[in-house]
Amino acid sequence: MKVILVNERGGMSRTFRFGGLSKALLGLCLLGLPVGAFLVGSNLPVSESDVFDSRTAKAWNKALRKQQEQIEEADRHAREQLTALTVKMAEMQARLTRIDALGERLTTVAKLDEGEFQFGTAPALGGPEDPGIAGAAELPYQPPEFVDVLGDLSDQIEDRQMQMSTLESLLARRQLQDEQFIAGRPITRGWMSSRYGYRTDPFSGRRSWHKGVDFAGKNGSDVVAVASGVVTWAEDRYGYGQLVEINHGNGYKTRYGHNSEIKVKLGDVVKKGQVIALMGSSGRSTGPHVHFEVYKNNRPVDPATYIRRTGR
Repeated sequence: MKVILVNERGGMSRTFRFGGLSKALLGLCLLGLPVGAFLVGSNLPVSESDVFDSRTAKAWNKALRKQQEQIEEADRHAREQLTALTVKMAEMQARLTRIDALGERLTTVAKLDEGEFQFGTAPALGGPEDPGIAGAAELPYQPPEFVDVLGDLSDQIEDRQMQMSTLESLLARRQLQDEQFIAGRPITRGWMSSRYGYRTDPFSGRRSWHKGVDFAGKNGSDVVAVASGVVTWAEDRYGYGQLVEINHGNGYKTRYGHNSEIKVKLGDVVKKGQVIALMGSSGRSTGPHVHFEVYKNNRPVDPATYIRRTGR
């Protein structure tokens, strides 16, 4: 193989002769130039215009808009939740105010000692401080203010509920005691016709012991219980005629005799002031009246003491 190189200025030329091996090396060099140029070009930094084309920019803008919409939706939801919490907190405060007012009213009605139930003040708390885990004094997280307010309201409502429960139990117990408290007359209309103690027997004319008091009145008028209790007798009994006996607990019981009609039956629970019979003249009687007896620990006592009582 022969290669001739010509000089443009002087017109001189130079001839090179290649053998078989030289021809092979020259061909390899000529073939490797485009391959090397491609490899070098592929490793060169790509320009920004080649990567961020219009389609890539649109995709990125679409993703950004979606993220912005999600942020706005989350913000709207958070604001709605905060509004709902604010309304709920106002409702809880209003309910707490009503509970305080009711508690103060009940305390006044119940005539409790001043200061025993203080609904208008914060609950009394205390106790030794517990250091807890070492290094826990500085908390990494501080709850939002409205969470603290809700927690305080919850504690106050719980305290009021405890006070109301205690007050309810106290009033129920007091009401039960008032209901069981023997006081008043066993009739709604009439007058006392015979007292407790010795008297002249209307049938024999001899001096005898009268262990109750008699209230005379109109036949068929109401006979009422002087206290709440359980009916332990509601039928005819010798000497009493149609008799009602009521056990009031604490060793007390009362008897109502000579009725014309009984309105209760054995085992009934009666309330104070409830009509239990109608006045009559059954049994050993000279006319319409109620023979009223009071027993304490199975012994008759003067009913006048209880008749003059006023309700608690």
